[in-house]
Amino acid sequence: MSWHPRYRSSKFRNVYGKAASKEKCYDCVPITHSVHDNHFCAVNPNFIAVVTECVGGGAFLVIPIKQTGKLDPHYPKVCGHKGNVLDIKWNPFNDFVIASCSEDSTVKIWDIPNQLLKRNITSAKKELLGHAGRVILIEWHPTADNILFSSGYDYKIMIWNLDVNEAVISKPVKILDAHADVVLSMSFNTDGSLLATACRDRKIRVIDPRAGAVLQETSYKSHRVNKVLFLGNMKKLFSTGTSRWNNRQIALWDQNDLSVPLLEEDLDGSSGLLFPIYDSDTRMLYVVGKGDGNIRYYEISPEKPYLNYLMEYRSHLPQKGIGMMPKRGLDVSSCEIFRFYKLIPTKGLIEPISMIVPRRSESYQEDIYPLTAAAQPALTAQQWLNGVNKGPLLVSLRPGSGAVNSVPQSLEPEPPMKTTDVSQQRGWGGRMPLEDKQKPREIEDGRKQVKVEEKSPKNEQTCLSNCFDIFECPPPKTENELLQMFYRQQEEIRRLRELIIQRDVQIKQLELEIRNLCTDTGSN
Repeated sequence: MSWHPRYRSSKFRNVYGKAASKEKCYDCVPITHSVHDNHFCAVNPNFIAVVTECVGGGAFLVIPIKQTGKLDPHYPKVCGHKGNVLDIKWNPFNDFVIASCSEDSTVKIWDIPNQLLKRNITSAKKELLGHAGRVILIEWHPTADNILFSSGYDYKIMIWNLDVNEAVISKPVKILDAHADVVLSMSFNTDGSLLATACRDRKIRVIDPRAGAVLQETSYKSHRVNKVLFLGNMKKLFSTGTSRWNNRQIALWDQNDLSVPLLEEDLDGSSGLLFPIYDSDTRMLYVVGKGDGNIRYYEISPEKPYLNYLMEYRSHLPQKGIGMMPKRGLDVSSCEIFRFYKLIPTKGLIEPISMIVPRRSESYQEDIYPLTAAAQPALTAQQWLNGVNKGPLLVSLRPGSGAVNSVPQSLEPEPPMKTTDVSQQRGWGGRMPLEDKQKPREIEDGRKQVKVEEKSPKNEQTCLSNCFDIFECPPPKTENELLQMFYRQQEEIRRLRELIIQRDVQIKQLELEIRNLCTDTGSN
């Protein structure tokens, strides 16, 4: 069985989950009471969005990621829907654009301002009208810009091109009418050329979204599927559901043959849904139980037994939904490889949970941080609609290797980010110039040590409110928070002084090396 592996070496076998301290959680958040089986939470490096309760329509909150602690009960909402909000998703290429869908049969696209919200947002940037029933799922295309998929109770999946000037779009570019019941889950492969769906008719389908053709379809009766997920470039699908005996069950499939699963396993007899989440960089699979506090995690391998059980994070606080931080928002200095945001409605709490690889070294661990998806699209919307396929642009998470965050449209554009395609060689996020390769190794090594990443004011995303940067340091609300801010600033000043002393020493060492080189050259 997969949870009793024989001797197997893995750099992730000791990964453990660490819940954030109370002051780093988000408290007093009115989390939705909706019974739909969605995440209800979306996260990016700047904001956390969560579906909330609202009288007379649907709404969600957008909170700056650094603004932890108790939430003001009168905090502004995004509340333009006439029905309950059922799903929200951030644009993967713009941290200041979010999509939402609702029971009012609409999909709306919102621009989030880059300063602290002071009033409710009621007018959307774009409104998508086309579904005949409530819209329950939305998904952004993983590599093409401004392509959005939506699914609703009319059993249809609609593809929208948002790269148009109209504020109200009533005609999607494509309608996928391949399902006989409600679509419960959608997932893309790495380049977005294939779409996997799980339907209430208990079938998994693999669809070519541009042609509208069903390439594969399950006829297996023992696994009643709820959620399905592409496992990156492994050419496999992972699904969660229930068995004939109503046990929670997981299954692994070959995407080219859905007749019989490669692996099928009962987990337990609980009734809550299982959310599968896959990290293609580390090949780790997380299974999050709704209604319980557990997160199981596995490592995927291309050969049998395919699924290798690692460990389970346990908590007595049940989660209603879950949010995931993109890899570019992780803390690489603490060897954090994944971060969840757990919704706990009984306490009105959002609790961050970090998945950490225990390492003694404090330096950057390149083996656990391969190149990851950048915050820039690989294709335009029209290129993808014309049939072009391309994998995501990649970027290194190494500090100082280049910007990894997306830029709000309202700010002045930054220089192009150093990205590399899948086929390019992995490195520090850019190629070394030829003249640097030809210089003496001693000077080159010295320059690497003292190279300082200078940030010009036009490249910094400064978002000030009352002289505070709301993303880096929200305004203190109590005397205790003010003291904590003072101590943090004192610690930062001490650290900077130490860095200055170290650089002075390095400069003196370099001057000595240069003097020795000149002396050797003169003697020869």
